Amino acid sequence: MAIQAFPFRFAPAYRLAARVFGVSERSAMILVTDDELRVEFGPWRVRTPLANIADATRTGPYWFVKTAGPARLTFSDRGLTFATNSESGVCLDFHDPIAGIEPTHRLRHPNLTLTPVDCDALIAAVSQERVGAP
Repeated sequence: MAIQAFPFRFAPAYRLAARVFGVSERSAMILVTDDELRVEFGPWRVRTPLANIADATRTGPYWFVKTAGPARLTFSDRGLTFATNSESGVCLDFHDPIAGIEPTHRLRHPNLTLTPVDCDALIAAVSQERVGAP
């Protein structure tokens, strides 16, 4: 099984805000396998089949106060954000909403925003794997 690792890009201000919640360069990583996306963001974990990814788009910039620190929930659409900088990221839309922010998994997220070092490479990795997916 091939695994591609995409580290998060930490801006200095985000690094400090994230550390309080257990998020650091050592505890945050995006992994793409042959058939699955796995994301670790401090104590938060997300897993979903690549076939569940409907779209991947570059996004940003973001407001620091709305994205820094812990995992964030967007109240307007229940989206989940794991952000480590305010400049740019990738929004993944899902066919079937995923669990992520709370331990009971009752709250489901239709999208996930991530801020990797290389946004274009992450988009390519998940897009290439989606070819032919529903």
